[in-house]
Amino acid sequence: MNSNKAGAAVLIVAASTLIAVPTFAQEGEDQSLAGAISSGKATVGFRYRYEMVDQDGFADNANASTVRLRMNYKTGSFRKWSAFGEFDYVGELFLNDFNSLGGSSPDRDQYPVVADPKGPDLNQLYLDYDPNENTKLRFGRQRILLDNQRFVGGVGWRQNEQTYDGISFDMKAVGNTQFKYAYVTAVRRINGDDVSAGRHDTDAHLLNASVKISDDWKVTPYYYRIDNKDAAAASTGTFGVRLVGDVAVGDNKVSIVAEFANQTDITNNPVNYDADYLNIGATYAMKDGPSFGIAYESLGGDATAAGMSFRTPLATLHAFQGWADKFLGTPDQGINDLFATVNFKAGKWNLTGVYHDFSAEAGSGDWGTEIDLSAGRSLGDRYGLLLKGAFYNADQWATDTNKFWVMLTGSY
Repeated sequence: MNSNKAGAAVLIVAASTLIAVPTFAQEGEDQSLAGAISSGKATVGFRYRYEMVDQDGFADNANASTVRLRMNYKTGSFRKWSAFGEFDYVGELFLNDFNSLGGSSPDRDQYPVVADPKGPDLNQLYLDYDPNENTKLRFGRQRILLDNQRFVGGVGWRQNEQTYDGISFDMKAVGNTQFKYAYVTAVRRINGDDVSAGRHDTDAHLLNASVKISDDWKVTPYYYRIDNKDAAAASTGTFGVRLVGDVAVGDNKVSIVAEFANQTDITNNPVNYDADYLNIGATYAMKDGPSFGIAYESLGGDATAAGMSFRTPLATLHAFQGWADKFLGTPDQGINDLFATVNFKAGKWNLTGVYHDFSAEAGSGDWGTEIDLSAGRSLGDRYGLLLKGAFYNADQWATDTNKFWVMLTGSY
């Protein structure tokens, strides 16, 4: 079944359930179904982006000028139910000298990749049931963003976002525990509906529980079991724990993160492996001033056998290991990323700089270095401007790559 039709079917079934459920309005909840629909809120937005890629090995640079138009609508509440729909369209404006990935631009393989295929997309379509202020059930196509999106995210940087078909459950449990669970039947990837890589059928269980152990500290154990029917190498079981917290230093603070995870193959994965993940970092933030961070992230691998590395098939990958996107797949020898970050404001501009030093986790491979820079600001209440660059210097991995972006956003 076409994925858009499948999403519509989910909403129709859930809507039928909504009408049939013999619940009764609480005091003050006398809104009719028609009233809930008509009292909703519509939002319209756009995101224009120019992206240039200069990559060794290609005679021509990639030049991509794309715009995403987004329309969504959220209804009011009826018997504790509400609905949300979101539709995107990505178009090309003037410049389309780029490979949009996954076979979506078959006549443009001579250019470097800019993973923004054109076309329409039913991005989200779901029903919410909120029996009380501490519990939410969601049915349908939806965004799932867990923690910092290192393992489960939406790839929000790309014009065509990654969303999920399934059911999710979010509850504030006993004490200071926030429990999240999602069952995912399909991952709607950034490649779009026109190519097979745009959808992966899955049998995935995502469990995440955040426990607030003090006003400043939180620990999050998680387990993600991803049985991928279309990409066997992505069938993984990952168990981990993440600790984040702040330490006051006078009027300033130090934010600390420490995370460890172990991953093994499951079901149809052709490789029998066991790999570890480690992330340790600290950021010193001055009150009304700049912040400085240092961190070390390691994804395990094996220097003697292929396919034994830690992988993150549902991650928002662009946010990690450099904006040049040279490590969307983990090398067989794994990767260590030692990086430093500085953030500060200059007038209305938010400025960020990051330096990465990459190396193999197993063996002696040197994966190169990268410098990332960005400058962003708001333009009034409705618009935003971002300038961004990534400069990757290869050593024993991939090829030298420079990328540059200009992005303008608006919402109404």
